[in-house]
Amino acid sequence: MTTTPYILILYYSRSGATAAMAAQLARGVSSAGNIEARLRTVPPVTSETHELIDGIPDDGPLYCDEDDLRHCSGLLLGSPTRFGNMAAPLKHFIDQTSGLWLSGSLIGKPAGVFTSTSSLHGGQESTLLSMMLPLLHHGMVVTGLPYSEPALRQTQSGGTPYGASHWAGENNDLPLSEHEASLSRALGKRVASLALKVMQDG
Repeated sequence: MTTTPYILILYYSRSGATAAMAAQLARGVSSAGNIEARLRTVPPVTSETHELIDGIPDDGPLYCDEDDLRHCSGLLLGSPTRFGNMAAPLKHFIDQTSGLWLSGSLIGKPAGVFTSTSSLHGGQESTLLSMMLPLLHHGMVVTGLPYSEPALRQTQSGGTPYGASHWAGENNDLPLSEHEASLSRALGKRVASLALKVMQDG
């Protein structure tokens, strides 16, 4: 049975800002051609992370599983900033992917990263870089945003060459700016277009 290839948009969002970015990324993916966007999230980390958590969240996207990662054609990884680093739930999930590393399932696939912060200079770029590291270990081809994107030169809030970002404000209530939304869509389309090219050349 033939299935449509997909870009996995895997993220953790607590206040909804990162989820809003994921929705824009999905729009960008869908604009690239014959490829779908698959939205997935991860469960929160508690002091009892070894306890079983229901496999289906109360609302929003499903929790990601290993097969979602294994069979994706590309990956967009997103997290709010936590002291200049990715949030613990996402890091905890990624730490469990050694089986995919051993099998080489993600080697050669394109990837990009995105983040949201409550303060304008609260570690957007270091968080994006922290998310790139495990992707490089998995052999993925990490891409950012080129300065040919006009919004990257015009933005006065989020947006970096390392990936899409959003300034959510101290109360996490600022909506995505026009430039932040545009850059999110651009990153989604860029990763999806690269994935289609890899599949075509392969």
